[in-house]
Order: sequence, then structure tokens, then C-alpha cells
Amino acid sequence: MACPWLRQCRRWSANCMGTSLFETVWHFNGRSVWFSTSSVGRTSWSSGPGNEGQPSALQTQINSKTLNFTTCLTRHKSRLLNPTIQSCCCRKSAHSDAKLKDPFTLAQKDLTNLYVDIKKEMFVSREELKSLIDYYFDGKGKAIRPMIVILMARALNIHSNRSGDLIQGQRAIAMITEMIHTASLVHDDVIDGSDKRRGKKTINEVWGEKKAILAGDFIISAASMAMARIGNNTVVKVFSQVIEDLVRGEFMQLGSKENENERFKHYLEKTFKKTASLIANSCKAVCVLVNSDPEVHEIAYQYGKNVGIAFQLVDDVLDFTTGASHLGKPSAADLKLGLATGPVLFACQQFPELHAMIMRRFSSKGDVDRAWQYVLQSDGVQQTKYLAERYCQEAIRQISMLRPSAERDALIRLTEMVLTRDK
Repeated sequence: MACPWLRQCRRWSANCMGTSLFETVWHFNGRSVWFSTSSVGRTSWSSGPGNEGQPSALQTQINSKTLNFTTCLTRHKSRLLNPTIQSCCCRKSAHSDAKLKDPFTLAQKDLTNLYVDIKKEMFVSREELKSLIDYYFDGKGKAIRPMIVILMARALNIHSNRSGDLIQGQRAIAMITEMIHTASLVHDDVIDGSDKRRGKKTINEVWGEKKAILAGDFIISAASMAMARIGNNTVVKVFSQVIEDLVRGEFMQLGSKENENERFKHYLEKTFKKTASLIANSCKAVCVLVNSDPEVHEIAYQYGKNVGIAFQLVDDVLDFTTGASHLGKPSAADLKLGLATGPVLFACQQFPELHAMIMRRFSSKGDVDRAWQYVLQSDGVQQTKYLAERYCQEAIRQISMLRPSAERDALIRLTEMVLTRDK
């Protein structure tokens, strides 16, 4: 019998229930999953002085309303670009009909010298260490995270009655975000024993595991120094949370849950900590520098969280639908690492044989190939895509509460790009 969590996820796509993402997740996971101090959304409440662990007025409002979706998710592609804006205590606004701006074009000016400036932050005289830490900062990455941070900063500046231009601390946060992300990739490759990253050999493959670990540590230390120079204690606290989440997420990935319902919640919480926390907290950090309103902090945070989770869900889909040459890493990589991602967990409902494979982390001969076939024969891939759509819809709902601007609209446009990307 399907667990309540997965059964309800299927209803999202089959029946298009008329509830918001927050209300739906609240309904089947309960407060302890998304809103307690030990869960995925533990930082989703306002963190202003005196409000630790308490819901903001905006969050209370969000949880009390129902968004009525009248047609199926598969017919909502246009709404991803032209959402209906709900009233908000921050500002009432209506999304313009103008063509949405391309995110990369709007952020290009601030991204141009990003990697050059990052390398300056990590200046070292020893040649070998320099080669190690420069290896992934070659300007060939997608720079999705700093782009989101830059656009969010500009949108928030306009919302806060400032010039749209970045202030120095906001650009530093974009750099720090990319540095922490890259350091996590270096460490991930060591943990996973990966030999390919971004279409070339990994650092651990070229220089060995010990030097790779030290390189990752050095990048984190340089990011911490840049963080301290911003001179804002809240920013330091926010990024400290990110680093803690990354470590906890890695530990979660090393384990698995026997109970099917707990397994899916475990997967989503791990996804938040390993991927979405960095984006969510980076968006919040650029907000803290220009706006003192905890409700606006929450909008930035929730946009980043929902886009981050959707991004990872799509990444998990691509592991089954895109060839290694396109991704820059071997396909079925997650199965080979013993990881059960969204498509596998959904496929379990049609192929119960997968449960035993998940518990032994696909370690028996033939497990990876059989699991691959089960996923492709099921609707696991499609269900994971639908779930990603729901997160993107919530991201749109959040960002649409800000004052209209080209950057805000570009962040809306970005959600479609997250859903339709093929690498």
C-alpha cells in the first residue's frame, strides 16, 4: 500500500488539488517535518531578535490561505510565467504582461569578473595549492547560484526604495555562495569517489583525496574571511547555518530509512540541506543588508528554498533521462552510489521489489540495472517533475510579493528554466 506522503504527491498531478504547497506539505507531514526546529523548514520562520522559532505574520498568512488551482499541473505552464499574485502585508502588486527578462542577461554585468575576483580572494603563493583551488573556478560553471543571488539583491534593493545597483556586501555574498558551493563539490567528489566533474577529471582524481580535502577546506576558509569582512553578524550567522546544513545533509545521505513514508521525508530534508539551504540563506543574506523587515527576509528565503529543492528534483530526474556526455557526469550515478532519489521512491509504488534494493543500497549484482528499468517503466520520473513544478509555483508566489522590477520578473522566468533545463 502506498504511504500517505507518496499517495498525496500522486494526487497533486492526477487531481490537481486546490491547496498551496505549504498547506499540502503541512497536511501530510505535520508540523514536525517542515516547521519544527529539527526539520527541513526550521529556518523558515523569521529569525529577527526575539522571534526565534516563531512564525512571522507573513508565514501565518500563507498558512491560512488556500490557492485554488482549477486545472491540472500539466496545463499550468503559462502560469509559471504569469502567476496570479496574492495580496501580501509587504506590498500589493500585479505582475506585468511584459516579456520576462532573461536572467543571465540581467546578471551578466555583475557575473563578468566574478571568478577573477574569487581567485583574488584565495590568493596563495604556493603554485600547487593555487592550481588546486583554481581548478573549478575556470569560469565554465553555470554560476546559477550567484546569478540568483545577484538578481535577488537587485530586486530587493528596488523593493526597499533603493537603487537597483548592488552594494559591495551583496556582491561579496554572491562570491561567497559560489565558493561554498564549489568547496562542497570538491568534498562531495572525495566522498563519492567521483572521477568526473563538469566534463573533466575531478580534483581527487588528478591530485589525490588528501589534497582535494585540503583544497575544499581552504576554499571554505577563504569564504569565511570574505564573510567576516562584510561586517554583519546576521550574515555570518546565516552562512554558518549553511555550512552546518551541508555537513548534516552529507550524513543524512549516508543513511536511509526503512519506513517508506519516513524515507521520502528523509530524502526531501536531505535535499534541502545539501542543495536548497545555500540558495535560501544566500537570498536571505543579501536581504538583511538592505531591509530590516523579517517578512521581506522570509520572502527571499522561501523563494531560494523552493527553487533550490526544485533544482535538485530536476537534477535527480536528469540522472535518468540525460546521457553522461550531456550532464558531464555518468548517468545513473545516484543509483551507483546507492542513493534512492525521487524517481526511485515514486517508482516503488508500482514496483515494490525496489524496497529491498533501496535498503541494501543497490549493492547486489544487477540491482542498478533492474532499478533503472523499474524507474523507466514507472511514472516516477513524471511524478518527480510534477513535484518540482509545485515547488516552483510556490517560489513564484513568494517572489511575486516584491515590488515589480525586471529582476523580480527574471527570477520568475528562472523557475521555468529550472524546470526545462536538460543539463
